[in-house]
Amino acid sequence: MTPPGALTDQPPVSQSVVQNLTRAAIFLVVTLNPGTANRAAVRSFCGDLPALVRAVGFRDLEGNLSCVMGIGSEAWDRLFAGPRPAELHPFREFKAGARHALATPGDLMFHIRAERMDLCFELATQIMIKLGDAVAPVDEVHGFRYFDDRDLMGFVDGTENPAGQAAVDAAYIGPEDAAFAGGAYVIVQKYLHDMAGWNALSTETQERIIGRAKLSDIELDDSVKPAYAHNALAKVVVDGKEVKIIRDNMPFGRVAEKEFGTYFIGYARSPRTIEQMLENMFIGQPPGNYDRLLDFSVAKTGNLFFVPSASFLENVADEGPAAAPSQLADTATAGPKRTGSLDIGSLKGDPAS
Repeated sequence: MTPPGALTDQPPVSQSVVQNLTRAAIFLVVTLNPGTANRAAVRSFCGDLPALVRAVGFRDLEGNLSCVMGIGSEAWDRLFAGPRPAELHPFREFKAGARHALATPGDLMFHIRAERMDLCFELATQIMIKLGDAVAPVDEVHGFRYFDDRDLMGFVDGTENPAGQAAVDAAYIGPEDAAFAGGAYVIVQKYLHDMAGWNALSTETQERIIGRAKLSDIELDDSVKPAYAHNALAKVVVDGKEVKIIRDNMPFGRVAEKEFGTYFIGYARSPRTIEQMLENMFIGQPPGNYDRLLDFSVAKTGNLFFVPSASFLENVADEGPAAAPSQLADTATAGPKRTGSLDIGSLKGDPAS
């Protein structure tokens, strides 16, 4: 098997980060157990994952089954020698008053999507069987689409997702980190909502907090939208251009337990974009002008993962380190086509200086 990053004539193939929204999803986060055998088992699994997805997905080709695998900062060093993705680091916490974007354990993340929950469930089952005792589960959330792509608070979620080439530009690393071109970064957080408190608000107050009309999903005019509106603080603008990310949030919950939540998942070619959003929301922009949605939503988890290209995963051998950046630099730049729409300012994905 070719070691990760070995010279080939083909550009890296990305994992299926950019795709149409599905009706169901499972978000699975696990930690890597200590031991050489467990590390070897996970490395071996990396190459087996595409076959698992194909085998389960073949039962219903119209089910659009896919799985994105992400790897955390500490786990990366335990699994692979040699280079690291330029911006991979532990999740950055943000805290101000009662608001806390906290970091929680997580070495591997699996984002499983399909039109049917049974396909997601079967693939998650096979993943855990294959990994066996090499990992320990940390968090598992089963998400669903809620009516016309709304969250449980009643607002449409993901309206501003880019499409087409703009989505590719937003999600995938390019020549700024050539050894890992075709990869992406992903941040996940599980939020629980105070639905009783939220539903006690008037529709007009809710709309001002979100920054959109609840029924029509039309963004409020800047003349009436508060500076603390969620969509105002979650927007990152550099040199007059908005830096986009890919969201695929999902509602989840347990009615009898009065658990109502949103699982946030954001993909980007640089984690700094999402980190700036979180800083704006939790600390405020300027400090103190925080996202009032956080008065009703509490973050319970927080993780940052790197999503290597599918080519990288398929070429991970049971033994041996990853290749040095120089081995891949000449070929990895042939990754996803770029238009330069995100090559702006310090958030364009350049390695931090």
